[in-house]
Amino acid sequence: MSKKLRIGIIGCGGIANNKHFPALASQSDKCEIVAFCDTQVERAREAAEKFGSEEAKFYADYHELLADKSIDVVHICTPNVSHSPIAVASFEAGKHVLCEKPMAHTTEAAEKMIVAWKKSGKKFTVGYQNRFRKEVTALQESCANGDLGEIYFAKAHAIRRKAVPTWGVFPDKSQQGGGPLIDIGTHALDITLWMMDNYEVESVTGSVFHKLGNLPGADAGNLFGPWDTNNFEVEDSAFGFIKMKDGSTIFLEASWALNVLESKEAATTLCGTKAGAQIEAGMSFPVNQLTYNRAKNGLLTEENISTAGNIAFFEGGDSAPEKLEAKQWLEAIINDAEPLVKPEQAFKVTQVLDAIYQAAATGSEVKL
Repeated sequence: MSKKLRIGIIGCGGIANNKHFPALASQSDKCEIVAFCDTQVERAREAAEKFGSEEAKFYADYHELLADKSIDVVHICTPNVSHSPIAVASFEAGKHVLCEKPMAHTTEAAEKMIVAWKKSGKKFTVGYQNRFRKEVTALQESCANGDLGEIYFAKAHAIRRKAVPTWGVFPDKSQQGGGPLIDIGTHALDITLWMMDNYEVESVTGSVFHKLGNLPGADAGNLFGPWDTNNFEVEDSAFGFIKMKDGSTIFLEASWALNVLESKEAATTLCGTKAGAQIEAGMSFPVNQLTYNRAKNGLLTEENISTAGNIAFFEGGDSAPEKLEAKQWLEAIINDAEPLVKPEQAFKVTQVLDAIYQAAATGSEVKL
């Protein structure tokens, strides 16, 4: 590679600081961050000083960042409602785009992104880093190999007992478009559809609940402390039933706060004709688990990931999902290859989530 990819970051809040900046720093042989933008310009300045190249610039207006023709790639790390206009402008400015999940807050907004991407000829992906977890990759390979047979029923799990985010704009519907369904349900649905390799959706029904967000005292025990019951505009729970064109079905559950004993997040359960499998992750699981269940030699058996660990300091490289995501994304640009998370797949996730909200609002089935 003759030169490093020059990256601009739009949105310098939590997801940028906790995921994107460290992940891109791990790929310093391939890229450098040369521009930072945030509506709170001080955050952009601080990020530039900490994570930027020597000549890094910072902005309050993303249009100024996009005007820099030397920038090759843009990462969009802003609230959901702004994803579409920023992505469209980025493609029109000739940039490759990684947009944080979800692709957009509505199907219509996501469609505009797809149109702009196809017109641009640039690379496009969405930040579903959970695909890069070891147990997720292993299960996807099993599915691709046909080890489970035909997968005709699945559950996508995104349930927290009490872990409502109390910072940023999470409870603000005008900026996020929704609550846990669009925030964490999106990850669970993405890995489930990816495992099934089935994006042909027939219909969607769903229920959305606003039960605990505005209920005084319901925030007791919340992992991140009390939330503001006066400004909790989004749902606290949502559930969807998704029927595919081939008859297979998916049940999606998403909640930031649900009175259950077991919390599963970015997790999936798959039922196939040859075997079943489930990934358990989230608040109830200190270590992510992958279990296969099948009949073997006349007996029902379960197979689990080995608990044997790595040797200290000799782990064979950094395998954090966000760093693997950054590596694969940058190499896709450099080598003119496809990113692991394809725009059409991320679009389908947004379309289904949007349909669940619509079905709940109208009380009727939504056909896709």
